[in-house]
Amino acid sequence: MAGLLTFVSARGRAAAHRDAVVDALELLRHRGPDDTNVVVTDDVVFGADRLAVRDLTGGRQPMSFPPMGVTRGRYLIVFDGAVHNADELRAELVEDRGADFATESEAEVILAAYHHWGPSAVSRLRGMFAFVIWDGSARRAFGARDPYGIRPLYQLTTDDGVYLASERKALLPFVAEERRRLVDPANLQHYLTMQYVPEPSTLHPDIRRLGAGESFVYTPGGPLANRRYGQLDLRPAPTGDEDGLVRRITSALRDSVQAHLRADVPVGAFLSSGIDSTALVALAAEVDPAIRTYTVGYDIAQFSELEVAAQSARALGVPNVPLEVGPADLMRALPRIVWHLDDPVADPALVPLFLLAERAARDVTVVLGGDGADELFGGYPIYREPLSLAGVSHLPDTMQRGLRAVSRVIPQGVKGKSFLERGTTPIEERYYGNARVFTEEEKAALLRHYTADIRHTDVTAPVFKEASALDDVTTMQYIDLYTWLRGDILVKADRMTMAHGLQLRTPFLDRAVFEVASTLPSDLKVPPRSRTQSPVTKAALRRALAGVVPDPIVNRAKLGFPVPIRPWLRTEMHDWAHGLLDSSGAGDLIDLDVVRGLLKAHRKKEADHSRKIWTVLVFCMWHAVFVTETVKPVIPTAVSHSVADGPGLDPW
Repeated sequence: MAGLLTFVSARGRAAAHRDAVVDALELLRHRGPDDTNVVVTDDVVFGADRLAVRDLTGGRQPMSFPPMGVTRGRYLIVFDGAVHNADELRAELVEDRGADFATESEAEVILAAYHHWGPSAVSRLRGMFAFVIWDGSARRAFGARDPYGIRPLYQLTTDDGVYLASERKALLPFVAEERRRLVDPANLQHYLTMQYVPEPSTLHPDIRRLGAGESFVYTPGGPLANRRYGQLDLRPAPTGDEDGLVRRITSALRDSVQAHLRADVPVGAFLSSGIDSTALVALAAEVDPAIRTYTVGYDIAQFSELEVAAQSARALGVPNVPLEVGPADLMRALPRIVWHLDDPVADPALVPLFLLAERAARDVTVVLGGDGADELFGGYPIYREPLSLAGVSHLPDTMQRGLRAVSRVIPQGVKGKSFLERGTTPIEERYYGNARVFTEEEKAALLRHYTADIRHTDVTAPVFKEASALDDVTTMQYIDLYTWLRGDILVKADRMTMAHGLQLRTPFLDRAVFEVASTLPSDLKVPPRSRTQSPVTKAALRRALAGVVPDPIVNRAKLGFPVPIRPWLRTEMHDWAHGLLDSSGAGDLIDLDVVRGLLKAHRKKEADHSRKIWTVLVFCMWHAVFVTETVKPVIPTAVSHSVADGPGLDPW
């Protein structure tokens, strides 16, 4: 694992940028507290802040290949992530290609694979990764991200060359001063709709993300060329042997958890009240019966998962560390959280995850998390919408147009209006992910500079085109895999854990698990009522985990990691919210009086505006941190695990 920052010079003058890269690398120290190292050549500056997880003493980065004693090899790499089949790939390379290895590092396996198999090697990697390789002989840079987008990689192209980094903040020093505080208006509109900035964009017009499942090639003086190498195809098959399919799910998950437990450091797990994390803990306990688990909750019972998680931990015989979070914790932590995010993400679950990761990092260096299960196995309640709307959406077009006209004259808030609107709206217009915050009409009133032809379909239309042959439930999953998962869930998971030098691993987002999940027919994900006594989600996964997790958890309804934003904004956080609006300096972009009106109505319980208010508050904090710089978060010094050689500069 590493916080990586690289510069590839367009003119062979990399050494002149060394000091600036060294300074910017300090902004990533939280991602890699164990060692800092920078390698400089005429063409490149490669920097890495390392979090030591495998080969603690021999895996220092940047790393070269082939191993040649004190002489550097042809290739140089900086790598962030975990390759769970590294041992198998190493054995294959030794046997088939006669490869020679000097370390047990996963980074060296990637280099050897690239040397012997070329760019196609990236498709052989099982795990989460973002890496940059410099080929000194060909004078070419190559890099890639994993197909799910678990690990981040940002890109900035300048006249001097190309910069790549694990986080956007490390690239801002290389943006021209007069452009450093720009806010991309189109992506601000997308954020207010979706509660995140959709990949590959950022809120800065000059900085973008390498897309999930993409690789890049850059030759000094030429263009930076990104291409997709991996596709996450969903291909539901006829039901056939349901019991056999269910057994395959159990087997794939068990294999994935075992692979994700490989580490030379302590491993723990996040444990909520739901089936996903409980399953991972149960399977991990088969290997490590004393695995530590961590749970977050609140003093408001309807939002808290502490008691159920504690019961699950007792049933599985594993230790559990509870953490209770209150509104004061949220208000205190938000400036740091937003700084770590780089771009605003208005998911309230960021806050408890940040605080829980802080607690877990005292004991372990790696944790398992249940992210990705809902997208792969059909876990979101909204995936039942096509079933509930079928009575209207399957009517002839003429009848749908008539019902649509009826819906327009029904007063807002009257029962049935929303049902008719949704049922007569094509899925391409109706669905754009789990988070749908402000409508177009609301954004027009909220934004100082609203552009009507910037719509969510700009983001989703290409994805819907790829999913055109799928049924509606699987189409919704596909949209979420390519938007929501990458823009919200995995950004949240990476930034909130790496803020504390904690590596989060996601066994559901694994090649073996995806292979079986991708073939599930819709009725094994969200079955019709005729197949179940009550509406459920993730039906096949629940069957696969019966007997693995405690019985009360198997059919427990999804709680969704809730945060008591709604009551807190009416009480303890109300005055704080007003203060943030007043001090953010965001009034040139957003009509803050509109938000004050929402806050007033919310406090009077005239409506629940908590999600809208929170979305704007997170943006206001982001604006105060990155644009006006009136809020300067205090970032604690990263604590090293004391396993590496210590900081140094390694001129090559």
